[in-house]
Amino acid sequence: MKKLDSEIVLEYIRASGPGGQNVNKVATAVQLRFDVANSPTLASALKGRLIQLAGKRITADGVLIIEAKKYRTQEANREDAIQRFHELIRKAGEKPKVRRKTKPTKAAKEKRLKEKKQRSQVKKMRRGSIDQ
Repeated sequence: MKKLDSEIVLEYIRASGPGGQNVNKVATAVQLRFDVANSPTLASALKGRLIQLAGKRITADGVLIIEAKKYRTQEANREDAIQRFHELIRKAGEKPKVRRKTKPTKAAKEKRLKEKKQRSQVKKMRRGSIDQ
């Protein structure tokens, strides 16, 4: 993670929300930027999964942007942004489980057909005769 941290660019911006008059003059919100597309540290498979996981947080140029403005202090927001970035990288690092196609067993097919037959019989019994 230390190599990734050297590729992170932190930008401080004014945040909306709590803080009173202080919010208008102090840049407490943090915008973390990480160039996923051009990162030499990440493997190509990891890049693909990260881009997919990031969703709207990724730009057309392949730059991941994480905004943190939950807290009133710059330090807390910086830690929050970095923690969320590391969590996203960790999730992208988990390889997805391979789905294997399966077929229903013979017994399951027979059970399904038997239940269909029973349902059919119930409906058949409900029908009244036409000659009444």
